[in-house]
Amino acid sequence: MKSWLRANKGFIAFLMLFGLFRTAVADWNPIPSASMHPNLLEGDVVFVNRLAFDLKVPLTDVVVAHLGEPQRGDIVTFSSPLDKTRLIKRVIALPGDTVAMQKDQLIINGQPAGYSMPADAVEAIEHVGKLQALQLTEKSGGSERRIQLLPQVTSSRRDFAPLTIPAGSYLMLGDNRNNSMDSRYIGLVPREMLIGRAVRVLVSADIVGNWMPRTERFGMALGGQ
Repeated sequence: MKSWLRANKGFIAFLMLFGLFRTAVADWNPIPSASMHPNLLEGDVVFVNRLAFDLKVPLTDVVVAHLGEPQRGDIVTFSSPLDKTRLIKRVIALPGDTVAMQKDQLIINGQPAGYSMPADAVEAIEHVGKLQALQLTEKSGGSERRIQLLPQVTSSRRDFAPLTIPAGSYLMLGDNRNNSMDSRYIGLVPREMLIGRAVRVLVSADIVGNWMPRTERFGMALGGQ
């Protein structure tokens, strides 16, 4: 065993440094579900800047220093307050904001979001089949993004009463509003559970279809849309 360690010490050191880099500086996050349609697709792999918000002790959630603040519209990764599962959603409301939803329409600080004319699309849901989808641009709180609605899905939470976001917490929603496990179900996300900001798509493949690479998505910037 000792001889093996001596013979492979360079490789072992590389693995240790690589692990520290991924847990403290930058990481990548595969997209496993449709919750961020139409902006992120299953099979996308996104680059995550772990230094966007906090410097943490490697391999822990211990914060050493605050480096930046999440902004409305940021796509972020975080640990679910329910079960610590890693999720990727969009920041919709910041500490101090009052946010509500009425029939899928966001209202932030008393200002209803504006929406473009919807474009027709199709959403394939496992064990359900193909459903009608509507894709439109949502403008609210100084940011805008493309979102998707599924009119035929009746079980999603399309309404919630006004809620003022407390200090140190954030309200997250998926862009695929009627097919996303987000703050409407898991609650607000504390700052210490944030992991990083998703910056761009590194690579992409059609994992729900023919597994062919989607080269047009390679390197696609995300940003706060």
